[in-house]
Amino acid sequence: MEGKPKVILLVEDVEDNRGVIRQLAARMKVQIVEATDGKTGVDLARSQRPDLILMDLSLPVMDGWAAMRQLKGDPVTASIPIVAVTAHAMVGDEARARKSGADAYVAKPFDITQLRALLQEMLGGHRT
Repeated sequence: MEGKPKVILLVEDVEDNRGVIRQLAARMKVQIVEATDGKTGVDLARSQRPDLILMDLSLPVMDGWAAMRQLKGDPVTASIPIVAVTAHAMVGDEARARKSGADAYVAKPFDITQLRALLQEMLGGHRT
């Protein structure tokens, strides 16, 4: 890939989940910036301006629902695509996540191949 590597902000409080995403990002040659709570995720999104945000919804300090609403309501971060990656997989949760600002929704446990394809698509066809 030419130019600056793509950057994903991963907002996830469970280390095992972060590890899986880290491995995927390494294979995709994408940089990862990590936050373990929603407030830090919002702050990092504003300062780092990542190409994509992977947002868990059940987070300490500020949940992912509120974090997505803040990010989509801020002109600095509103255009950054957000993928809700969550165990909230009940009827209505995807619609609620999209209403809160998610551009895409992935239920946990996720299929790594499908997640990779979604990330490639959302990063503008970035392939390795």
